[in-house]
Amino acid sequence: MDPSCPAGQRREDGEMGDDGSGAVDTPGVTRRTTLGGAAAVASAFALLDQDAAMAAPRISPVSGPTIGITPVINGRATPVAIDPRTSLLDLLRERLGLTGAKKGCDHGQCGACTVHVDGHRVASCLTLAAKLDGRSVTTIEGLSDGDALHPMQQAFIDHDALQCGYCTPGQIMAAVACVREGNATDRATIREYMSGNICRCGAYVGIVAAIEDVAQKGRRV
Repeated sequence: MDPSCPAGQRREDGEMGDDGSGAVDTPGVTRRTTLGGAAAVASAFALLDQDAAMAAPRISPVSGPTIGITPVINGRATPVAIDPRTSLLDLLRERLGLTGAKKGCDHGQCGACTVHVDGHRVASCLTLAAKLDGRSVTTIEGLSDGDALHPMQQAFIDHDALQCGYCTPGQIMAAVACVREGNATDRATIREYMSGNICRCGAYVGIVAAIEDVAQKGRRV
């Protein structure tokens, strides 16, 4: 072991820690303090700044040829000039500052970017923003009602249906559509409908349980 590397400092070359376990400890930092538990992770996505979400989106400039569209983002008409090739995901994240929808695969295969267009789920990474003039787009930021969480958001917390939280916004948006479109009739149907949303942490049991809970209690979604 390189004596010049202080104890507790991670080596770039992957050298083992002092105890030979392959892990290097950082004083005062544990898995609990890093992750904060499922409840803390849930709060990170559930307690979004609703005022910012419902306010007029921040629109960044664009250079080159543009077209003008006015989608209705989370209930607010949002005039914006875009490059005709812009995806809905890039419009939301890069132009409007709505970063709840995540860029996972950028090929429509993971579901992390799921949002609703006119009430139906879509992979925003594969959806051209130019097609959305006058259409309604709902993102995770606009799902709750002020400080009151949407029933599906609350169910995901109640059933610990997440771990790292990266895929959770897309999972929730797809789950809402699953119930709304009548596809939450049984566990097998839920799994089939949600199969396009990947959770690399493997929180599928909790996700299915959350969807079942909302569907069985007849909560309005």
